[in-house]
Amino acid sequence: MQQGAMRHAVMLATAGMLTMSATARPVRAQTPGAGLDDPTIVAIFDAANTWDMQTGALAAKKGTTKEIRDFGAMLERDHTKVRQMGRDLAKKLAVTPTPPKDFAMAADHAAAMKTLEAAQGKAFDRAFLEHEVAYHRAVIDALNGTFLPAIQNEELKSLVKEVVPAFDAHLKAAQRLLDRQGE
Repeated sequence: MQQGAMRHAVMLATAGMLTMSATARPVRAQTPGAGLDDPTIVAIFDAANTWDMQTGALAAKKGTTKEIRDFGAMLERDHTKVRQMGRDLAKKLAVTPTPPKDFAMAADHAAAMKTLEAAQGKAFDRAFLEHEVAYHRAVIDALNGTFLPAIQNEELKSLVKEVVPAFDAHLKAAQRLLDRQGE
């Protein structure tokens, strides 16, 4: 197994949240100037779902087993639905999603995609699953520890609370598949 980029994980975070990598690279803090408000949270929520749609779609094509391909397709399908729920709510509330100015997570996602696109065979499967475990763990931590306490709008807060169990289910499914990789 390759180290470094293969173990890349994105941690959703702003204003005290972090973008991290499971490699030897140091953890970087990302702090937007205006702070964490509902439009920023909606933008990050949208990006997080979009990114997992992309990694899921890649796994649906490149996975070496039906389980990996099916898991990737499920991620793409589930996150497409959740992203649309967020976009519909933003439209209803007339909220314009505003990503942070220094959105380092976008660069980290691009690097993760480049790594996954380059990986082949079982190395791809393992890198994908490691990424999904770390990614979903980070998303859950950010949703519970940073987003929910910062959200002002009750409908947005309700949506985030509604989707946390789905993120948790994805984390557990990815971990089960990853555990089977070692068998």
